[in-house]
Amino acid sequence: MRCLVTGGLGFIGSNFIRLLLRERPEIRIVNLDAVTYAGNPANLRDVENDPHYRFVKGDVADAAAVREALKEPVDAIINFAAETHVDRSILDPEVFLKTDILGTHILLEAVREKKIARYLQVSTDEVYGDVPQGESSEESPLRPRSPYSASKAGADLQVLAYWNTYQTPVLITRGSNTYGPYQHPEKLIPLFITNLFEDQPVPVYGDGKQIRDWVHVEDHARGILHVLENGESGNIYNVGGGNQRTNLEVTEQLISHCRRSPQTHITHVADREGHDRRYALDTTKARALGWEPRVDFESGLHSTVEWYRANEKWWRPLRSGAFTDYYRRQYAHR
Repeated sequence: MRCLVTGGLGFIGSNFIRLLLRERPEIRIVNLDAVTYAGNPANLRDVENDPHYRFVKGDVADAAAVREALKEPVDAIINFAAETHVDRSILDPEVFLKTDILGTHILLEAVREKKIARYLQVSTDEVYGDVPQGESSEESPLRPRSPYSASKAGADLQVLAYWNTYQTPVLITRGSNTYGPYQHPEKLIPLFITNLFEDQPVPVYGDGKQIRDWVHVEDHARGILHVLENGESGNIYNVGGGNQRTNLEVTEQLISHCRRSPQTHITHVADREGHDRRYALDTTKARALGWEPRVDFESGLHSTVEWYRANEKWWRPLRSGAFTDYYRRQYAHR
């Protein structure tokens, strides 16, 4: 297989590329990434000289950059390229519309023009919105409640429209909250880990009882690959870990792993605007294809803490400069 991976320097994308190179030795990969603050070349430093891998710097919202990445024919496009952090979408929504909606449109047009055999859109459970009870299935209505989730829902609707209108061979995966190595320290788990390593308190939104379903990045990447190879065009597949935890429970586990005290290292701050209380995914459809998560949450969380402990040289530069300004802007007023 020859494939174009967009956003491959990001968290899930880089783990996916590493999985492909490890388990599909005949594959050829082109990685198109704009190298934003979250697109980190260090994420794939260990494979950048692999003869099966080629990097192209470019934005999915730039049609010329997409054409350059597709100079050689590919069998599939897997679109990870997205602005992904809800907090940043609240501060600056416009960039989310450009990448998530315009970028998806440009990729879909490329698939149609070049008759590419497979297109997979990597989406999120947040498009379903708040789920007070039960679980979201692929048939559940879309009720996005943040600029981020609205931009992702808009992208999903474009993908489905291309299937219905042009029979473009598309797939969508909707993943739950993902954690593991190479995640930017703005996100909850790596933010809290690195704060605790620096003996700083962690900012817990509101009462901390918001519930998320956590999936390890290795399981998420395997789920995407499994859908790419086995999914039926025009279909959506939920990829979740089945690990529902409150944010406070996860925080307390991290504090324990980092050998800190909840009495001194938890600071409750004003809740995020429009914060969804609960997400939960029904993954029956993906499991029917033969996929299931393998990483136990407790052991996965522990190994994630140890990865960040062993890789300070990776995360330390990401917490300086512009990140300091973002952190102050996001949390100081709370």
